[in-house]
Amino acid sequence: MEVEQKPLTTAPAAPPQVVPGFVKTVDTFFYDNKIVRDFGMATVFWGVAGMLIGVIIAFQLARPEVNMGTPYTTFGRVRPLHTNAVIFAFVGNGIFMGVYYSLQRLCKTRMYSDVLSKIHFWGWQLVILSALVSLPLGLTTSKEYAELEWPIDILITVIWVVFGWNMFGTIARRRERHLYVAIWFYIATLLTVAVLHIVNSMEVPVSFMKSYSAYAGVQDALVQWWYGHNAVAFFLTTPYLGLMYYFLPKAANRPVYSYRLSIIHFWSLIFIYIWAGPHHLLYTALPDWAQSLGVVFSIMLIAPSWGGMINGLLTLRGTWDKVREEPVLKFMVVAITAYGMATFEGPMLSLKNVNAIAHFTDWIVAHVHVGALGWNGFLTFAVLYWLWPRLYKTELYSKKLANTHFWLGTLGILFYALPMYWAGFTQGLMWKQFNNEGLLQYPNFLETVLQIVPMYYLRGIGGVLYLSGVLLMVFNLVKTAKSGQLLSNEKAQAAPLTPLYLTNNAADQHTDGYWHRWIERRPTQMAIWATVAIAIGGAIEMIPTFLVKSNVPTIASVKPYTALELEGRDIYIREGCSNCHTQMVRPFRSETERYGEYSKAGEFVYDRPFLWGSKRTGPDLHRVGQKYPHSWHYNHMMDPTSMSPGSIMPPYPWLLEDDIDYSHTADKIRVLRKFDTPYPAGFEDVAVADARKQADGIARELKKEEIEVKSDKEIVALIAYLQRLGTDIKVNPQQAAASAQSNAAEISH
Repeated sequence: MEVEQKPLTTAPAAPPQVVPGFVKTVDTFFYDNKIVRDFGMATVFWGVAGMLIGVIIAFQLARPEVNMGTPYTTFGRVRPLHTNAVIFAFVGNGIFMGVYYSLQRLCKTRMYSDVLSKIHFWGWQLVILSALVSLPLGLTTSKEYAELEWPIDILITVIWVVFGWNMFGTIARRRERHLYVAIWFYIATLLTVAVLHIVNSMEVPVSFMKSYSAYAGVQDALVQWWYGHNAVAFFLTTPYLGLMYYFLPKAANRPVYSYRLSIIHFWSLIFIYIWAGPHHLLYTALPDWAQSLGVVFSIMLIAPSWGGMINGLLTLRGTWDKVREEPVLKFMVVAITAYGMATFEGPMLSLKNVNAIAHFTDWIVAHVHVGALGWNGFLTFAVLYWLWPRLYKTELYSKKLANTHFWLGTLGILFYALPMYWAGFTQGLMWKQFNNEGLLQYPNFLETVLQIVPMYYLRGIGGVLYLSGVLLMVFNLVKTAKSGQLLSNEKAQAAPLTPLYLTNNAADQHTDGYWHRWIERRPTQMAIWATVAIAIGGAIEMIPTFLVKSNVPTIASVKPYTALELEGRDIYIREGCSNCHTQMVRPFRSETERYGEYSKAGEFVYDRPFLWGSKRTGPDLHRVGQKYPHSWHYNHMMDPTSMSPGSIMPPYPWLLEDDIDYSHTADKIRVLRKFDTPYPAGFEDVAVADARKQADGIARELKKEEIEVKSDKEIVALIAYLQRLGTDIKVNPQQAAASAQSNAAEISH
């Protein structure tokens, strides 16, 4: 139903209103446009940087030599740099640009504090620079979209609090009693991201820039994908819906189609979204009831998501003729459509029969990029094209260039997504194909990779097209800025709010209109109920998984990693191996035939962090232990093509040259024991000696295979870890019983 909205533009000066005991005058104030411009420039700069890195890693998958032969430029280390750059740098600055512009006008006041605005801006850029330095150095937690180490996590928390302080301070000083729908989404974003970040970042430092997760195995996986899925929801979706609700009516010069639909959209979306995270873990060791909850709520999510899309598209009713001419509206229409496509496809991918084919393939990559390039990218471009002429009080330099950008971007999305859908579907089916003899049709995983390499080239070309359009936009915005002058402080006027106890106005007393207006005028209550809405789903899914032991059945033969294996595991994390390799054999015949026994929850109880991965560019490694001799791993890391001709994996020669860093081994043991990892008392004092002893043994075995390597090289630790993977459940029953007895004795001491 359509309900007429109040004018969204700054209210004209109202005549003085006399209320008994109160004289209402008109205030003159100034909007801070400089902070909006600064966040806009950061959006463009980091957008170009993040997309350029994306193009490079796209071609790395087709041409291994593009990894450039250095530790700092391999796909495993650079891929998280790309995701962090586009999500938190490009989209993050885009969010703040839009919020700082719209919030001031919706509240009819300047931002609460210029100082807080500057701290927020420079603090956020410092976070991004920290990521830019630390991730190529291999300083990572390995958790997707949360790879930054603990000091940076603390910095993010501080800067987020500054943002919240400034935002709520502005809302508190508003001259408009009614909170427009965009502000509801901003409030939900602020609170939910804070909860997600704090819960997922619970970790104990081992050293400066090294920590271990407070959660292990299955619990860590659940928390991570509760965070990961809702980072998409509450960083890439809800703030952008807020921007859509503000900037789309502005650009179309039409009110939002339906006020009531926006209410349903908001509350149902934030309540349902938080439940859907487990659909990232279907067919894994996560308890089945949690997987089923994730599926059910994912399907339910279609309704609010499409409600928002319909509300957006119908806002354009009567103005579709403008879409032909106005690049801003073109970008917005495609952005909203991409939002609708992505939010339909996501629930479909959560269906178990579809997920069985699509998961771990490039299909998921395509799905994510339709949302990222279409929804976030195009809406950001639309806002930039709309804002820049207004900030600089001039006309856009060239609509023709903006239209060219639109078509280059659209072609870029098509060239990117279609090959990835094709690659994902092809590879997912090849993994499961059996021949007439009942054997795997493609037993060599590499066969399924080489089949889709041409798709990786097309993906890279799509990225180049998309980036080319962005570079045109940069030129257009620079020329626009040069043709005008920044209006740093924009003059505005509005009447102050009349205190409730002095007014007889029905609107101010909340006795007019729809019942929901009661909470729309109370930011504190809005914040409390939004927090309740997002807390329910996470609590119901996580608390039983943590407290009910039957959710993670223990296995007596599973023991903690040795000191050398632990060092090897941290090298595996540093090199970003989990970006290409999973450690989760799903209970499909096609997987147990290819890899071995399916993965059990109890096998991961000492894994901090979990390393299940989310994409198989290479094969699963959970059962790789003892599958090949040490020499195979040595040669494979030195030159992957020597063991797997045609492999697209880059070589890691530095592992053969660099020494194992034992300086924090004792601290690692000490921290893990705090989490009840059953290392014997005092083990930290002998851990390095124990590691050296095991390393000497591996070096001797390599020598038997005519490979001379010193036992203190990193490759030895990595081999120790890889040879341990998935072997705990291979021991015989007698060993398991003895191991259980030994563990019980250690714990009793």
